[in-house]
Amino acid sequence: MAFTVPLRISSFAGATVACLLSMGASAQDTSPWVNDTYSAVRLIAGSRSGAGFLGGIAFQLQPGWKTYWRTPGDSGVPPRIDFAKSENVESVTILWPAPKKFPDGAGGTSLGYQKQVILPLRIIAKNADKPVTLRAAIDYAVCEKICVPVEANVELVFASVASTEDSVITTALDAVPKPSKIGDAGPLTVLDVTRTDKHVEVDVAATDNQKDVDLFVEGPTADWALPIPKLIERDASGYMRFGFDLDGLPPGATADGAALKLTLVGSDGAYEFNTTLH
Repeated sequence: MAFTVPLRISSFAGATVACLLSMGASAQDTSPWVNDTYSAVRLIAGSRSGAGFLGGIAFQLQPGWKTYWRTPGDSGVPPRIDFAKSENVESVTILWPAPKKFPDGAGGTSLGYQKQVILPLRIIAKNADKPVTLRAAIDYAVCEKICVPVEANVELVFASVASTEDSVITTALDAVPKPSKIGDAGPLTVLDVTRTDKHVEVDVAATDNQKDVDLFVEGPTADWALPIPKLIERDASGYMRFGFDLDGLPPGATADGAALKLTLVGSDGAYEFNTTLH
């Protein structure tokens, strides 16, 4: 799912993106690493042509430590990323690579990333003919057995006509779930979504009988805290059924007509589906 806002984003944070954080990259295409005890973060610039171009936020984590997806699961802290102090920037869209599941240490499951990850950015300049300076104030958490809050401020001028980091950003984009429609043919797809009162079931089909398939669900706003769907049925053909209860709704909210985001992650890729509950 992509969040597009005018200059300010308040949301966070699995595919681990390996070999993406090249230490030998051109200085003009990456900001300096901002280091914490257990992690480091920096900005990456893609090639610039016209008003729209790509960038990225790169995170590097110490062994055994993790950080969180935009929806953290049963526990965790999603990152908050603020671009308000940028110059000549109309909007920024964060594209989130698919997360992985981790035990949260309290009997639940958290969603996020380990080792290295790049969050691709789609940036729109106010004026295509003027320089762009991206400034990001990033509040995030890194966790092993305990969680440690981190604050980082990173800055980068996007000036390269041909960036040395384009292939890195392209690889990161490959880990972002592909927009799909329910019923689409593909290696991994959602066939149907049904609701019975406070329970929802999602039928999934996977070609090649993929072994590791996960389904994540998000509500229409960030204050919805729906549970992680559980696999309740599977057969040899690759058919699966997941289920979850409609718990974690914000006060006063109703599930009737609610727009949900389903993220389906398998060994052959990740896909994103929108549905409306009836």
